Order: sequence, then structure tokens, then C-alpha cells
Amino acid sequence: MSAVEAKLAELGLSLPEVVPPLAAYQPAVRSGRYVFTAGQLPMVDGKLPLTGKVGAEVTAEEAKELARTCALNALAAVKSVAGDLDRVARVVKVVGFVASAADFTGQPGVLNGASELLGEVLGDKGVHARSAVGVAVLPLDAPVEVEIQVELTEA
Repeated sequence: MSAVEAKLAELGLSLPEVVPPLAAYQPAVRSGRYVFTAGQLPMVDGKLPLTGKVGAEVTAEEAKELARTCALNALAAVKSVAGDLDRVARVVKVVGFVASAADFTGQPGVLNGASELLGEVLGDKGVHARSAVGVAVLPLDAPVEVEIQVELTEA
């Protein structure tokens, strides 16, 4: 078990299976020392636990927890192409999308769910730049979607 996966276990979490693509793309691709994930929905066992707009059908706290799930799914996608999460040198960038009710402006707080998980699991390697974007709708009516970019250590 890798040190990163041991840390996940310590937190009561485990790495899920990679979420299969919904269309014509790969969950993650590697280019040199970098891995770019596709947008990861908060799928759990092949299903979305909640759907709808944040600030309407979904609370900000529920959405923050969903963003954690997105980040966990993103780590699974990274492992699928990197082979081992201990090869992550750092998370470079996180981009998050929040399907928002018209008056909801708490996107950064929602995306803290993903950022905090990456920090808990990867420590200083999880500190990253980030964008938090409010959108009208996401695939499958998901409340949140997260993609990450990571740099790997030398092979």
C-alpha cells in the first residue's frame, strides 16, 4: 500500500474504482511529468448521491462533501495513469465547477471540500492554485465537478 493510500485509510477513506467516462474522453492522461484529469463528478458506486443546483436543491455543505468525493475520484484517475500516488510531486491546479442557483455565490467554499481533501491526503504536495466557477448546469445534473492537474516525480 502506498503512503498516500495509507493516509486515505487513516482518514477512513479508500480509493474508489476509476469512474468510467460518460462520453469520448479518458478519465486522465499523462503528458511528460504531468497528469491531467477529466472533470470528475461525485459518483459513488456508479451513481450521483445528489443532483440539482447548489443553493436550491443542494446545500453548500452537501456540495462541499460532494467536492471531496470528486477529488477522491480524481486521485483514482491520477493513479490509473501514474501507477502509484506516491509519485505525485504536487497538485498544480484544481478547477471546480458548481451548478449554482442564480443567487448562489459560495462556489469557493464548496470547492474547499476538494482542496481540503487534497491537503489532508498529500500535505504540502496538495497545496495548489484553483479556480471555482459557477455554472448553470453540469452533466447528469451533478451539483459539482472537479478536475486536477498534478506533477509527478521523476520515474
